[in-house]
Amino acid sequence: MKQRLWQDISVGDELKAQTFPITVYRLVMAAGANRDFNAIHTNPEVAKQTGAPDIYANTLLLQGMWEKAVRQFIGLAGRVRSQKGFRMSSFNHPGDTVVVKGRVLRTWLENDKGLIEIDIWSENNHGVSVGPGRVIAELPLQQD
Repeated sequence: MKQRLWQDISVGDELKAQTFPITVYRLVMAAGANRDFNAIHTNPEVAKQTGAPDIYANTLLLQGMWEKAVRQFIGLAGRVRSQKGFRMSSFNHPGDTVVVKGRVLRTWLENDKGLIEIDIWSENNHGVSVGPGRVIAELPLQQD
C-alpha cells in the first residue's frame, strides 16, 4: 500500500473502487466477527419474515468496506477523523457485488494538519445501496 502525502492529493482524485462479492459465508463470518447475532443476517426465513427478500449485510460489514476503500487511498499513516451520511438505501444480499467508490471533494490545512474530505458511496447490482456519505481524513505532510 502506497503512503500518500497530503500535498499529493487533489480535488477530484478518485479512490480506487473496492469490490466485495456478497456470499452467505461472508455474511455469517461478519455477523460472528462483530457479534451481530440477529438472524436477519444469517437465516433467510427470518429475514423474509421481516419483509426482506433474503439475508443481508449488516452495518459494520458495510462500514468496514468504506474503511478499506479510504484506507487504501490514504495509507496506513493516514487517519480517518469522521464519517457522516452512512445510510443504507437497499439491501446487499448474497449474489450482489458491492463496489465502494469515492472522490476527493476538498483539501485544506488546519492547525498544521493536512485534511481531505471524501465523497463516498457503495453500489450494488441495483444501484447505490449505501450513502452517499462524507469522510474526513488526515494525511501526513511529510514522510517519516
